[in-house]
Amino acid sequence: MHGVIWWILVGLVAGWLAGKAMKGGGFGVLMDIVIGMIGAVIGGWLFGTLGVFPGGGLIGSILVAFVGAVILLALVRLIKRA
Repeated sequence: MHGVIWWILVGLVAGWLAGKAMKGGGFGVLMDIVIGMIGAVIGGWLFGTLGVFPGGGLIGSILVAFVGAVILLALVRLIKRA
Protein backbone atom coordinates (compact mmCIF):
# COMPACT_ATOMS: atom_id res chain seq x y z
CA MET A 1 0.00 0.00 0.00
CA HIS A 2 2.86 2.38 0.76
CA GLY A 3 4.26 1.85 -2.72
CA VAL A 4 1.02 2.98 -4.34
CA ILE A 5 0.88 6.08 -2.16
CA TRP A 6 4.52 6.81 -3.03
CA TRP A 7 3.79 6.54 -6.79
CA ILE A 8 0.76 8.82 -6.48
CA LEU A 9 2.72 11.39 -4.47
CA VAL A 10 5.67 11.38 -6.86
CA GLY A 11 3.32 11.42 -9.86
CA LEU A 12 1.35 14.37 -8.50
CA VAL A 13 4.42 16.47 -7.74
CA ALA A 14 6.22 15.59 -10.99
CA GLY A 15 3.12 16.12 -13.13
CA TRP A 16 2.40 19.46 -11.48
CA LEU A 17 6.01 20.62 -11.86
CA ALA A 18 6.10 19.52 -15.49
CA GLY A 19 2.86 21.39 -16.19
CA LYS A 20 4.31 24.55 -14.65
CA ALA A 21 7.64 24.16 -16.47
CA MET A 22 6.01 23.57 -19.85
CA LYS A 23 3.56 26.49 -19.42
CA GLY A 24 0.18 26.16 -20.98
CA GLY A 25 -3.22 24.81 -20.16
CA GLY A 26 -3.21 22.35 -17.32
CA PHE A 27 -4.84 18.94 -17.46
CA GLY A 28 -6.19 18.89 -13.90
CA VAL A 29 -5.02 17.08 -10.79
CA LEU A 30 -5.96 13.58 -11.94
CA MET A 31 -4.21 13.94 -15.29
CA ASP A 32 -1.19 15.54 -13.58
CA ILE A 33 -0.90 12.37 -11.47
CA VAL A 34 -1.25 10.13 -14.53
CA ILE A 35 1.26 12.19 -16.54
CA GLY A 36 3.68 12.15 -13.59
CA MET A 37 3.37 8.38 -13.15
CA ILE A 38 3.83 7.68 -16.86
CA GLY A 39 6.65 10.22 -16.81
CA ALA A 40 8.30 8.25 -14.01
CA VAL A 41 8.35 5.17 -16.23
CA ILE A 42 9.69 7.15 -19.21
CA GLY A 43 12.27 8.93 -17.05
CA GLY A 44 13.35 5.70 -15.38
CA TRP A 45 13.85 4.04 -18.75
CA LEU A 46 15.71 7.06 -20.16
CA PHE A 47 18.01 7.52 -17.17
CA GLY A 48 18.68 3.77 -17.05
CA THR A 49 19.51 3.69 -20.76
CA LEU A 50 21.92 6.61 -20.35
CA GLY A 51 23.48 5.03 -17.26
CA VAL A 52 22.60 8.03 -15.09
CA PHE A 53 21.28 7.35 -11.60
CA PRO A 54 20.27 10.48 -9.63
CA GLY A 55 20.14 8.62 -6.33
CA GLY A 56 17.29 7.23 -4.33
CA GLY A 57 14.74 8.86 -2.15
CA LEU A 58 11.93 11.25 -2.81
CA ILE A 59 13.94 13.99 -4.56
CA GLY A 60 15.64 11.58 -6.97
CA SER A 61 12.32 9.93 -7.80
CA ILE A 62 10.65 13.28 -8.44
CA LEU A 63 13.57 14.41 -10.63
CA VAL A 64 13.37 11.29 -12.81
CA ALA A 65 9.57 11.49 -13.02
CA PHE A 66 9.73 15.22 -13.80
CA VAL A 67 12.09 14.72 -16.74
CA GLY A 68 9.89 11.94 -18.10
CA ALA A 69 6.72 14.00 -17.59
CA VAL A 70 8.22 16.97 -19.45
CA ILE A 71 9.08 14.68 -22.37
CA LEU A 72 5.58 13.20 -22.28
CA LEU A 73 3.91 16.62 -22.19
CA ALA A 74 6.04 17.81 -25.12
CA LEU A 75 4.96 14.76 -27.14
CA VAL A 76 1.29 15.21 -26.21
CA ARG A 77 1.36 18.86 -27.24
CA LEU A 78 3.05 18.01 -30.55
CA ILE A 79 0.38 15.43 -31.28
CA LYS A 80 -2.45 17.81 -30.33
CA ARG A 81 -1.11 20.42 -32.78
CA ALA A 82 -0.96 17.97 -35.67
